[in-house]
Amino acid sequence: MTLYDIAINTLAGSPSSLADHRGRSVLVVNVASKCGLTPQYEGLEALHERYADRGFSVVGFPCNQFAGQEPGSADEIATFCSTTYGVTFPLFEKIDVNGENRHPLYQQLVEVEDADGYRGDVRWNFEKFLVAPDGSIERFAPTVTPEDPVLVAAIEAALS
Repeated sequence: MTLYDIAINTLAGSPSSLADHRGRSVLVVNVASKCGLTPQYEGLEALHERYADRGFSVVGFPCNQFAGQEPGSADEIATFCSTTYGVTFPLFEKIDVNGENRHPLYQQLVEVEDADGYRGDVRWNFEKFLVAPDGSIERFAPTVTPEDPVLVAAIEAALS
């Protein structure tokens, strides 16, 4: 089963998957509203807008596993993201990215090593996984900002 075949609900609760993004570049990010890294929403939205017409999308997965920094309901998360950061990229249901209830999507993603050789549990909010159109995946630490030249270069390469 590929990442595109895994069932997941939208933030509004409708059944979905990443199938709509098959053949595109997708930046998968576990997000949170009350984190020191939350301002990354602004940069993620900028990436989403900048590259959307080239077959790119950011997709966000709210997660409350890191110091309870995503405590809100789906409605609260949607309102916060749209009014505070103007988020238009797709947001999915709140999930676990670590532990025995880890969502199947993240069961596959955490097997990927980042540039420093780290593989395993998601370390914090805003860890990023760039899925290229061919299905290859690159992993980026939470502290790698959306504006980081390394991430931007990886997105550019995935889109070429």
